[in-house]
Amino acid sequence: MWFFRRKGPSGFSYYSTAEEVTDGIDGSGLTAIITGASSGIGTETARVLALRGVHVVMGVRDLSAGNEVKKAINKEIPAAKVDAMELDLSSMASVKQFASQFKSSGRPLNILVNNAGVMANPFGLSKDNIELQFATNHLGHFLLTNLLLDTIKKTAKKSKKEGRIVNVSSEAHRFPYREGIRFDRLNDQEGYNRFTAYGQSKLANILHANELARRLKEEGVDVTANSLHPGTIATNLFRHFSFANGLVGNLGKLVLKNVQQGASTTCYVALHPQVKGVSGEYFSDNNIAKTTSMAKDSDLSRRLWEFSTNMVKSKIGDS
Repeated sequence: MWFFRRKGPSGFSYYSTAEEVTDGIDGSGLTAIITGASSGIGTETARVLALRGVHVVMGVRDLSAGNEVKKAINKEIPAAKVDAMELDLSSMASVKQFASQFKSSGRPLNILVNNAGVMANPFGLSKDNIELQFATNHLGHFLLTNLLLDTIKKTAKKSKKEGRIVNVSSEAHRFPYREGIRFDRLNDQEGYNRFTAYGQSKLANILHANELARRLKEEGVDVTANSLHPGTIATNLFRHFSFANGLVGNLGKLVLKNVQQGASTTCYVALHPQVKGVSGEYFSDNNIAKTTSMAKDSDLSRRLWEFSTNMVKSKIGDS
């Protein structure tokens, strides 16, 4: 496993932890929203950003679980600023309500971490009748980002501190459906494959970040957008297939990242000075990494943006 320990250009590696990649960074005065922060790498991301002085707002589906995480963080870090707000990414109404409540609070927003996700679910539809993995992993985050974008831009301009949008994707983006995004067959149950549907949603995360980065650059605002692969981590994402649960239990300590390592790339991209001004990139193991040619397809990213915009409008109208 020596190759995992080799440090990349950033000075960090596969084995680096979230605390290590943020060591010495002062995040006081910054505010971050982290989706899916009530478990796994979302919790560790929230804990470490709070440790560095960032005011963390956790968007969580289960508010009681989110409040337990908040208590645990405050117990370890008494000075931590952490809040939990209800957010169900599979429901556009919930996303809209969350964004409205956050904006009405008058809080600034420097960092948005689109972390929440589901993995390899059996076929199902969201509350808006959209294939569940695409709805939760991509479309909910697409809507959330759009609703909060003006707040991020205004915060960056007022604070003179770069705003950052971080999409947690996956190496699974390499294994989507053959056409990448099934624009015309999104809800096709007969042709559904839970693994390639997951790959489709993770490909969408990268395409979203890339198109957003292009638009932000064109607009000339001090906000970046990037995507990343956190690594293969022993979390509850494996709950939908029992054979993997057994594998994780027996071999996880040998071949998988722990949660502290799994949250490192997210924390690196969200907070590290080395990433200042970097936009439209894909990171893995705390370094810039390569994606598939499909993930870099600008025409596909534009088409996904238009498709997602139209789908949101058809469900909740203009926001």
